Amino acid sequence: MSHIEAQESEALVGSNILTPPPPPNVRREMFREFWYYFSSNKGAVVGLIIFALVVLIAISAPLIAPHNPVAQNRSALLLPPFWMTGGQWAFPLGTDAVGRDILSRLIYGARYSLFIGLFVVTLSVSTGIVIGMIAGYVRGFVDTVIMRLMDVILAFPSLLLALVLVAVLGPGLTNAMIAIALVLQPHFVRLTRASVLAEREREYVTAARVAGAGPLRLMFKTILPNCLGPLIVQATLSFSNAILDAAALGFLGMGAQPPTPEWGTMLAEAQEFVLRAWWVVTFPGLAILITVLAINLVGDGLRDALDPRMRKG
Repeated sequence: MSHIEAQESEALVGSNILTPPPPPNVRREMFREFWYYFSSNKGAVVGLIIFALVVLIAISAPLIAPHNPVAQNRSALLLPPFWMTGGQWAFPLGTDAVGRDILSRLIYGARYSLFIGLFVVTLSVSTGIVIGMIAGYVRGFVDTVIMRLMDVILAFPSLLLALVLVAVLGPGLTNAMIAIALVLQPHFVRLTRASVLAEREREYVTAARVAGAGPLRLMFKTILPNCLGPLIVQATLSFSNAILDAAALGFLGMGAQPPTPEWGTMLAEAQEFVLRAWWVVTFPGLAILITVLAINLVGDGLRDALDPRMRKG
């Protein structure tokens, strides 16, 4: 083998085309390193535990919810929590204005919130990566058109733009999720494009191109795996933003519609009882606060673990 062929072979070993998957012991070592930096952030560990509990509650909702979340009990209207005068153990966190059990609605509401976050992030990440890869790899006129369109979307306040889109599409949970995904998409487009611009001229990409890899293989097999770190962090933070925006749209009557036990919709239905029945507003608000805070803490931990610049010591 000539000296030039040997250099090309060494370069190809570093590319994602010819390099085989790492052996199990290497994967274990990579996971240990990731967990070391992630667990160094105690807030991230606490957030992960809380988020895992929320997921477990959502999965087990039919088993642990004491009542049907949409069943009305006309003999138990606006009952306070069990520790207050007039409260009942049958309704631990009280009832709302039509006698529905708040605890049961909160438990089932976790399902809706997690589904909203998962759907929105999946849609915005998948489309954002494809558009960002095209913009960063093709460049030129295509890149300019895509990025100016993203700039226009980012120029509007996210909630206002989502509200306008839902008004056009029609109120409802599905349309609200689509609108939120479109609003969050530019963040993934810009992040993917920036990562592609930083990676496209590196040696392993050049080696893959010399080996005969086509544009699609270069974009999605060679470059994309090296851009996933920032995208994972952004996806985690967007998960919490999706829950907040969906709750806000539900509060405004443009998201999930009654009697759906979605946390934002619960707040909207309870706003007229704030002064006389504080529990109908407080508990859904706390559920949103705790869940979003936990996800943001996990996002901070992922940033610390995946970004070498954030690692300490």
